[in-house]
Amino acid sequence: MTASAISILNNPFLRNQLLSQVSQEVEEIEAELQNLTFSKEEIVTKVSRHTLEAGGKRLRPAFVALAGKVINPTASPERLRTLGACMEMIHMATLIHDDVIDNSATRRGRPTASAVFGNTASILSGDVLLAKSMAVMAKDRDFRNIEIVSEAMIEMAEGEVRELSHRGDFDLEESVHFEILRMKTASFIRCCCELGANTAGATAEQAAALGSYGYHVGMAFQIADDILDYRGDKTKTGKPIATDFREGQATLPLILLRNKLSDAECQIARRRFGGNVNEDEIRMICDWMHTRNCFGECEQIAKNHIRQAQEALYTLPSSESRDMLEAVSEYVLLRQS
Repeated sequence: MTASAISILNNPFLRNQLLSQVSQEVEEIEAELQNLTFSKEEIVTKVSRHTLEAGGKRLRPAFVALAGKVINPTASPERLRTLGACMEMIHMATLIHDDVIDNSATRRGRPTASAVFGNTASILSGDVLLAKSMAVMAKDRDFRNIEIVSEAMIEMAEGEVRELSHRGDFDLEESVHFEILRMKTASFIRCCCELGANTAGATAEQAAALGSYGYHVGMAFQIADDILDYRGDKTKTGKPIATDFREGQATLPLILLRNKLSDAECQIARRRFGGNVNEDEIRMICDWMHTRNCFGECEQIAKNHIRQAQEALYTLPSSESRDMLEAVSEYVLLRQS
């Protein structure tokens, strides 16, 4: 880790400054998103704005902007901003669709679009956002950018389908789980980094390095998210703990726990998985994960991905934007929501 990144992460004030700087990088994207999410169909605008106003860290647009600036500090901020907003719009559409699929009532502590406007309006509005994102890419007139984004969207959608096909599979293999994470999360963050790099005129080697960074950060991000699902603070995550267990979706903490259970304990967890589980049983399963170091093992796997992400960054010239990408990768492990 570079000295600049270390100073950011060791100092709480500087960590907050980092988040502030990232926010500044994407602040103008909010206005861009307001424009892009407007539709002549009022219900589409309402669903889109409801999702937009729920907030979020806007990390995907930040990855686009920072990756571009790593390659070329003078790269067009307007173009990076528009493409970053496009990536966030795609992300918003997937969140809207996911909440319908999962029958989620809340996200980030607020009612979901589907809870407010209904499933049909939400699905169709999400479709409009995806179509608008393709229009933005077409207007950009860069075939390689279109290729990068379309391939990632296909992989992300297929990852969601693969995850759905394994819902209820208590014995999901770790290798299959990691492939699902790669497809549904890591591929899109990799896409954001490659998109920013290509827009700024990166060589194939530079784009590959930033793509590798994005892939490993994406894997760590999703693993951290899966840990938070079991031990996060509901007031910060905005959802009940162990949502994945309740819905019958095996993630890394549970996969690691299985081999640490007695036969009797395993039978209890198997019977309650994706079924009628009460809060005492949820707390018991979470306690098993904690006392048997499942969370610690998950964190180590995530840290290994962050290390590989940073190694990819070190092949690029030192710059403030590179330091920020490095610090953002560490922040993935520190976040609480």
